[in-house]
Amino acid sequence: MDFVAGAIGGVCGVAVGYPLDTVKVWGFYRGLSLPVCTVTLVSSMSFGTYRCCLAHICRLRYGSAEAKPGKTDITVSGFASGVSRVFLTSPTEVAKVRLQTQRRPSASGPLGTPPLSLPAGPGYRGPLHCLATVAREEGLRGLYKGSSALLLRDGHSFATYFLSYALLSEWLTPEGHSQPGVGGVLLAGGGAGVLAWAVATPMDVVKARLQADGRAGRRYRGLAHCVVSSVREEGPRVLFKGLALNCCRAFPVNMVVFLAYEAVLRLSRGLLAAAPPGSQ
Repeated sequence: MDFVAGAIGGVCGVAVGYPLDTVKVWGFYRGLSLPVCTVTLVSSMSFGTYRCCLAHICRLRYGSAEAKPGKTDITVSGFASGVSRVFLTSPTEVAKVRLQTQRRPSASGPLGTPPLSLPAGPGYRGPLHCLATVAREEGLRGLYKGSSALLLRDGHSFATYFLSYALLSEWLTPEGHSQPGVGGVLLAGGGAGVLAWAVATPMDVVKARLQADGRAGRRYRGLAHCVVSSVREEGPRVLFKGLALNCCRAFPVNMVVFLAYEAVLRLSRGLLAAAPPGSQ
Protein backbone atom coordinates (compact mmCIF):
# COMPACT_ATOMS: atom_id res chain seq x y z
CA MET A 1 0.00 0.00 0.00
CA ASP A 2 2.96 2.36 0.53
CA PHE A 3 3.75 2.07 -3.17
CA VAL A 4 0.20 3.21 -4.05
CA ALA A 5 0.15 5.94 -1.39
CA GLY A 6 3.53 7.23 -2.54
CA ALA A 7 2.36 7.37 -6.15
CA ILE A 8 -0.75 9.38 -5.25
CA GLY A 9 1.27 11.70 -3.03
CA GLY A 10 3.79 12.28 -5.80
CA VAL A 11 1.13 13.18 -8.37
CA CYS A 12 -0.40 15.69 -5.97
CA GLY A 13 3.03 17.14 -5.23
CA VAL A 14 4.00 17.67 -8.87
CA ALA A 15 0.78 19.57 -9.50
CA VAL A 16 1.78 22.03 -6.76
CA GLY A 17 5.52 22.19 -7.34
CA TYR A 18 6.22 22.02 -11.05
CA PRO A 19 5.68 25.73 -11.83
CA LEU A 20 8.16 26.73 -9.11
CA ASP A 21 10.56 23.98 -10.16
CA THR A 22 10.74 25.34 -13.70
CA VAL A 23 11.51 28.84 -12.46
CA LYS A 24 14.89 27.48 -11.30
CA VAL A 25 15.90 26.60 -14.83
CA TRP A 26 13.50 28.77 -16.82
CA GLY A 27 11.06 27.66 -19.51
CA PHE A 28 7.87 27.88 -17.39
CA TYR A 29 5.84 24.64 -17.87
CA ARG A 30 8.30 23.46 -20.49
CA GLY A 31 8.93 19.74 -20.18
CA LEU A 32 5.85 19.27 -17.97
CA SER A 33 4.68 16.10 -19.69
CA LEU A 34 7.77 14.16 -18.65
CA PRO A 35 7.48 14.60 -14.85
CA VAL A 36 3.72 14.08 -15.01
CA CYS A 37 4.29 10.76 -16.79
CA THR A 38 7.12 9.54 -14.56
CA VAL A 39 6.37 10.96 -11.11
CA THR A 40 3.91 8.20 -10.25
CA LEU A 41 6.50 5.48 -10.70
CA VAL A 42 9.35 7.39 -9.07
CA SER A 43 7.37 8.50 -6.03
CA SER A 44 5.90 5.03 -5.66
CA MET A 45 9.41 3.56 -5.68
CA SER A 46 10.67 6.12 -3.16
CA PHE A 47 8.00 5.57 -0.52
CA GLY A 48 7.64 1.85 -1.20
CA THR A 49 11.40 1.21 -1.03
CA TYR A 50 11.64 3.22 2.18
CA ARG A 51 8.87 1.24 3.85
CA CYS A 52 10.15 -2.14 2.63
CA CYS A 53 13.70 -1.39 3.81
CA LEU A 54 12.45 -0.13 7.15
CA ALA A 55 10.26 -3.21 7.69
CA HIS A 56 13.15 -5.50 6.76
CA ILE A 57 15.56 -3.72 9.14
CA CYS A 58 13.03 -3.81 11.99
CA ARG A 59 12.42 -7.52 11.38
CA LEU A 60 16.14 -8.24 11.51
CA ARG A 61 16.91 -6.03 14.51
CA TYR A 62 13.78 -6.30 16.64
CA GLY A 63 12.05 -9.46 15.42
CA SER A 64 9.00 -7.69 13.99
CA ALA A 65 8.37 -5.45 10.99
CA GLU A 66 5.88 -3.51 13.15
CA ALA A 67 8.45 -2.63 15.83
CA LYS A 68 9.20 1.05 16.39
CA PRO A 69 12.28 1.90 14.29
CA GLY A 70 15.26 3.82 15.61
CA LYS A 71 16.71 6.96 14.06
CA THR A 72 19.49 4.98 12.38
CA ASP A 73 16.95 2.57 10.87
CA ILE A 74 14.98 5.46 9.39
CA THR A 75 18.12 7.17 8.09
CA VAL A 76 19.45 4.04 6.37
CA SER A 77 16.04 3.28 4.83
CA GLY A 78 15.72 6.85 3.61
CA PHE A 79 19.17 6.71 2.04
CA ALA A 80 18.26 3.46 0.26
CA SER A 81 15.07 5.10 -0.99
CA GLY A 82 17.01 8.00 -2.48
CA VAL A 83 19.58 5.77 -4.16
CA SER A 84 16.87 3.53 -5.66
CA ARG A 85 15.38 6.48 -7.54
CA VAL A 86 18.46 7.32 -9.57
CA PHE A 87 18.10 4.60 -12.20
CA LEU A 88 14.70 6.01 -13.16
CA THR A 89 15.22 9.70 -12.48
CA SER A 90 18.56 10.32 -14.19
CA PRO A 91 17.28 10.06 -17.80
CA THR A 92 14.14 12.06 -17.00
CA GLU A 93 16.17 14.72 -15.18
CA VAL A 94 18.52 14.99 -18.16
CA ALA A 95 15.55 15.49 -20.49
CA LYS A 96 13.89 17.99 -18.15
CA VAL A 97 17.03 20.10 -17.78
CA ARG A 98 17.76 20.03 -21.52
CA LEU A 99 14.16 20.98 -22.40
CA GLN A 100 14.03 23.76 -19.84
CA THR A 101 17.38 25.28 -20.73
CA GLN A 102 17.29 25.03 -24.52
CA ARG A 103 17.18 28.50 -26.02
CA ARG A 104 18.95 30.75 -28.47
CA PRO A 105 22.41 32.13 -27.63
CA SER A 106 21.01 35.63 -27.01
CA ALA A 107 18.75 34.53 -24.15
CA SER A 108 19.74 35.03 -20.54
CA GLY A 109 21.24 32.17 -18.57
CA PRO A 110 19.04 30.05 -16.29
CA LEU A 111 19.60 29.90 -12.57
CA GLY A 112 22.19 27.37 -11.50
CA THR A 113 23.43 26.58 -15.01
CA PRO A 114 25.83 28.45 -17.28
CA PRO A 115 24.48 29.78 -20.59
CA LEU A 116 23.81 27.15 -23.23
CA SER A 117 24.75 27.93 -26.81
CA LEU A 118 22.46 25.90 -29.03
CA PRO A 119 22.42 25.75 -32.79
CA ALA A 120 20.13 28.14 -34.64
CA GLY A 121 18.00 25.23 -35.91
CA PRO A 122 15.16 23.48 -34.08
CA GLY A 123 15.96 22.15 -30.65
CA TYR A 124 14.35 19.25 -28.83
CA ARG A 125 10.72 18.79 -29.83
CA GLY A 126 9.66 17.09 -26.61
CA PRO A 127 10.77 14.67 -23.88
CA LEU A 128 10.94 11.54 -26.03
CA HIS A 129 12.73 13.35 -28.86
CA CYS A 130 15.14 14.78 -26.31
CA LEU A 131 15.90 11.35 -24.83
CA ALA A 132 16.33 9.80 -28.27
CA THR A 133 18.61 12.63 -29.40
CA VAL A 134 20.77 12.44 -26.27
CA ALA A 135 21.05 8.65 -26.60
CA ARG A 136 21.98 8.93 -30.27
CA GLU A 137 24.48 11.78 -29.91
CA GLU A 138 25.97 10.97 -26.50
CA GLY A 139 25.18 7.30 -25.95
CA LEU A 140 23.78 5.65 -22.84
CA ARG A 141 26.24 7.64 -20.72
CA GLY A 142 24.53 10.81 -21.87
CA LEU A 143 21.25 9.67 -20.29
CA TYR A 144 23.06 9.13 -16.99
CA LYS A 145 25.17 12.26 -17.10
CA GLY A 146 25.24 13.78 -13.64
CA SER A 147 24.14 10.54 -11.99
CA SER A 148 27.03 10.70 -9.48
CA ALA A 149 25.77 14.09 -8.30
CA LEU A 150 22.22 12.73 -8.36
CA LEU A 151 23.24 9.80 -6.14
CA LEU A 152 24.83 12.18 -3.64
CA ARG A 153 21.85 14.52 -3.81
CA ASP A 154 19.10 11.95 -3.39
CA GLY A 155 20.85 9.57 -0.99
CA HIS A 156 21.58 12.20 1.64
CA SER A 157 18.49 14.30 1.05
CA PHE A 158 16.07 11.38 1.35
CA ALA A 159 17.82 10.19 4.51
CA THR A 160 17.21 13.70 5.87
CA TYR A 161 13.69 13.76 4.43
CA PHE A 162 12.33 10.66 6.12
CA LEU A 163 14.22 11.16 9.38
CA SER A 164 13.06 14.75 9.78
CA TYR A 165 9.47 13.79 8.92
CA ALA A 166 9.51 11.03 11.54
CA LEU A 167 10.97 13.33 14.21
CA LEU A 168 8.65 16.24 13.43
CA SER A 169 5.62 13.93 13.31
CA GLU A 170 6.51 12.52 16.71
CA TRP A 171 6.98 16.01 18.12
CA LEU A 172 3.66 17.22 16.66
CA THR A 173 1.61 14.23 17.79
CA PRO A 174 -0.81 15.24 20.58
CA GLU A 175 -0.45 13.50 23.93
CA GLY A 176 -2.50 10.33 24.05
CA HIS A 177 -2.50 9.89 20.26
CA SER A 178 -0.39 7.59 18.11
CA GLN A 179 -0.06 9.92 15.12
CA PRO A 180 -0.34 13.63 14.30
CA GLY A 181 -3.50 15.26 13.03
CA VAL A 182 -3.87 16.96 9.66
CA GLY A 183 -2.09 20.11 10.83
CA GLY A 184 0.78 18.09 12.21
CA VAL A 185 1.16 16.13 8.97
CA LEU A 186 1.19 19.36 6.96
CA LEU A 187 3.85 20.98 9.14
CA ALA A 188 5.97 17.83 9.38
CA GLY A 189 5.80 17.22 5.63
CA GLY A 190 6.62 20.82 4.75
CA GLY A 191 9.45 20.98 7.28
CA ALA A 192 10.91 17.69 6.05
CA GLY A 193 10.89 18.98 2.48
CA VAL A 194 12.69 22.19 3.43
CA LEU A 195 15.39 20.36 5.39
CA ALA A 196 15.88 17.82 2.62
CA TRP A 197 16.36 20.54 0.00
CA ALA A 198 18.74 22.44 2.25
CA VAL A 199 20.92 19.31 2.11
CA ALA A 200 20.27 18.63 -1.59
CA THR A 201 20.78 22.05 -3.18
CA PRO A 202 24.59 22.00 -3.68
CA MET A 203 24.47 18.68 -5.53
CA ASP A 204 21.34 19.77 -7.37
CA VAL A 205 23.25 22.73 -8.82
CA VAL A 206 26.12 20.44 -9.86
CA LYS A 207 23.71 17.86 -11.30
CA ALA A 208 21.92 20.47 -13.41
CA ARG A 209 25.20 21.78 -14.81
CA LEU A 210 26.46 18.32 -15.67
CA GLN A 211 23.19 17.33 -17.30
CA ALA A 212 22.90 20.55 -19.31
CA ASP A 213 26.49 20.08 -20.48
CA GLY A 214 27.17 18.38 -23.77
CA ARG A 215 24.83 19.77 -26.46
CA ALA A 216 27.26 22.42 -27.67
CA GLY A 217 30.57 21.10 -26.37
CA ARG A 218 31.52 19.86 -22.93
CA ARG A 219 32.56 22.27 -20.19
CA TYR A 220 33.07 19.76 -17.38
CA ARG A 221 35.09 16.55 -17.17
CA GLY A 222 33.13 15.17 -14.22
CA LEU A 223 31.60 15.93 -10.83
CA ALA A 224 34.78 17.11 -9.10
CA HIS A 225 35.81 19.27 -12.06
CA CYS A 226 32.34 20.82 -12.19
CA VAL A 227 32.44 21.68 -8.47
CA VAL A 228 35.96 23.11 -8.62
CA SER A 229 35.37 25.07 -11.83
CA SER A 230 32.05 26.47 -10.63
CA VAL A 231 33.43 27.56 -7.26
CA ARG A 232 36.58 29.03 -8.83
CA GLU A 233 34.62 31.03 -11.40
CA GLU A 234 31.63 32.11 -9.31
CA GLY A 235 32.59 31.59 -5.68
CA PRO A 236 31.24 29.15 -3.06
CA ARG A 237 27.82 30.80 -3.13
CA VAL A 238 27.20 29.24 -6.54
CA LEU A 239 26.52 25.90 -4.82
CA PHE A 240 23.56 27.47 -3.05
CA LYS A 241 21.95 29.08 -6.09
CA GLY A 242 18.24 28.48 -5.92
CA LEU A 243 18.30 27.50 -2.23
CA ALA A 244 15.61 30.00 -1.25
CA LEU A 245 13.40 28.97 -4.17
CA ASN A 246 13.98 25.28 -3.45
CA CYS A 247 12.89 25.75 0.15
CA CYS A 248 9.89 27.89 -0.80
CA ARG A 249 8.85 25.20 -3.28
CA ALA A 250 9.57 22.32 -0.91
CA PHE A 251 7.26 23.41 1.90
CA PRO A 252 3.91 23.44 0.04
CA VAL A 253 4.85 20.51 -2.20
CA ASN A 254 5.74 18.19 0.64
CA MET A 255 2.82 19.32 2.75
CA VAL A 256 0.61 18.00 -0.05
CA VAL A 257 2.74 14.89 -0.70
CA PHE A 258 2.64 13.69 2.90
CA LEU A 259 -0.98 14.69 3.42
CA ALA A 260 -2.04 12.58 0.42
CA TYR A 261 0.32 9.76 1.43
CA GLU A 262 -0.98 9.61 5.00
CA ALA A 263 -4.60 9.95 3.89
CA VAL A 264 -4.31 6.93 1.58
CA LEU A 265 -2.58 4.85 4.27
CA ARG A 266 -5.12 5.77 6.95
CA LEU A 267 -8.02 5.12 4.60
CA SER A 268 -6.65 1.69 3.72
CA ARG A 269 -6.11 0.82 7.39
CA GLY A 270 -9.66 1.95 8.18
CA LEU A 271 -11.08 -0.18 5.39
CA LEU A 272 -9.09 -3.20 6.55
CA ALA A 273 -10.17 -2.70 10.17
CA ALA A 274 -13.81 -2.39 9.12
CA ALA A 275 -13.73 -5.49 6.93
CA PRO A 276 -15.54 -8.53 8.41
CA PRO A 277 -13.34 -11.38 9.73
CA GLY A 278 -12.20 -13.79 7.06
CA SER A 279 -12.59 -11.28 4.22
CA GLN A 280 -9.10 -9.73 4.54
